[in-house]
Amino acid sequence: MKHIFQQGKNECVLLMLHGTGGTERDLLPLAEAIDSNASVLSVRGNVLENGMPRFFRRLAEGVFDEEDLLFRTKELNEFLHDAAEEHGFNRESIIAIGYSNGANIAASLLFHYEKALKAAILHHPMVPRRGIELPSLTGVPIFMAAGENDPICPSQETIDLQQLLDGAGADTTIHWEQNGHMLTGTEVQAAANWYKKNV
Repeated sequence: MKHIFQQGKNECVLLMLHGTGGTERDLLPLAEAIDSNASVLSVRGNVLENGMPRFFRRLAEGVFDEEDLLFRTKELNEFLHDAAEEHGFNRESIIAIGYSNGANIAASLLFHYEKALKAAILHHPMVPRRGIELPSLTGVPIFMAAGENDPICPSQETIDLQQLLDGAGADTTIHWEQNGHMLTGTEVQAAANWYKKNV
């Protein structure tokens, strides 16, 4: 997968996952804001929708192509194993930071692979799949930022996602905003404050 790797000064590796139409460069400022000493692995999605990179296909707004989601989640998980070997970091030290489509593929990693992520920061995520049993997420800290008035990701999606993650043992926090689907500076600051206390 097309990606950027930047070696850091501590053990943490921030996996940056952009939103629809983004690239591996979009979220680099977020990595700096969250943990300027961490290594950064920023990845570009392998799917194109009208020329815009994404991490998996969708059938319509908010309707995921489940078959592709499963394939792309497996692809990303395997890429993380390969990247750890290639760049010489601990596979179990990866913290995902995703926005929108990137947050959804990060959530899908949590839903399908035990110990895929050490922690996660999900900006405006949705429930990737329903009606499946999640792997154990005991003690995995997860921060979610969401808009109470988000037209793309209804607030109930975030509440449902929190309940499913909590049910698998994760330690979740939600930060609510009133800025629709925008990724705002205030939610990034809230994520950075949470990270300092929880990761």
